[in-house]
Order: sequence, then C-alpha cells, then structure tokens
Amino acid sequence: MNMEEEGLPTLRQVVLDCTDARALAEFYRQLLGLRYRPGDEPPPAGRPDPTGQDWLVLRDAASGVQVAFQQVRELPEATWPDGPHPQMLHLDLTVPTVAALDAQHARALALGARLLLDRSDDPEEPLRVYADPAGHPFCIFVVPSGHGREQRHGEE
Repeated sequence: MNMEEEGLPTLRQVVLDCTDARALAEFYRQLLGLRYRPGDEPPPAGRPDPTGQDWLVLRDAASGVQVAFQQVRELPEATWPDGPHPQMLHLDLTVPTVAALDAQHARALALGARLLLDRSDDPEEPLRVYADPAGHPFCIFVVPSGHGREQRHGEE
C-alpha cells in the first residue's frame, strides 16, 4: 500500500512569504537553477507583471522540488539567531566539498544574499548561514557525495 492510499499527505512545495515575489523568485531561480512554472515567467521588459505581484512557483524538473513565493504587504525580517522575530523556517542547501561551499558563497553574495554566520572552517560540518534578499535565513553546508544526512546540522 502506498502513502497516498494510506491517506498521508504529500509535501508539494515550500512557500516563502515576501514583499516582492518576483525579486525573491529571481534570487532563488538563479541560486538554485530552478525554472518557472509555465505562466509564471517574467514578462518582457517594460510590461506589467500582475503574476509577480501575487504568487510564483519555481520547479526543479529532475527532482520535483518546488518553491513558491507569496506576496504579502508586510513581513518582519527574521532576527536570527536572537531577537524578536524568529526564523520560523529555513532552507538547507548542500554541496559536496568545501571548494563548492566557497564557490556558492561568492554566488550567493553576488545574487544579494547577506552572510549571517560563517562556520566554513568547522572540520565536522563546514557551513554558512545567509539571509536571502527578503531576510529569510538559509544554510549552505557540506555533505560529501555518498553520505546521508547524519550531519550535526540535521539534528539542530
């Protein structure tokens, strides 16, 4: 009997609230190499973007992973690790080597991420924590190819 027959829900996507859905979708599209769901692509330059003012979906055709962006009027930026606004949710992204971590660090910053924590020299689990352009924290950490997710970060 499969999960659907047992009545268990299926995770469809992660949805991030944001005050500029198009800008945040573009950040993650470029960072992760995802593609827009048909109909969610940006309009030609100078044309109105009604879809970008509401709800956008990015997809990874190979894995089925989806990230959606929901426009909201206001959103307090997370004050991770301390402060009045907890992160509530964050994305974990992995790379196979420290060299790849360093390469993605440069890309993330160039795309508009802000570094929050640098533990890239940790011998057990090199990682960096960033805030995306809307202030949502996300991590990039090393999980060598062929290893499961028994890293410390997965236990936090």
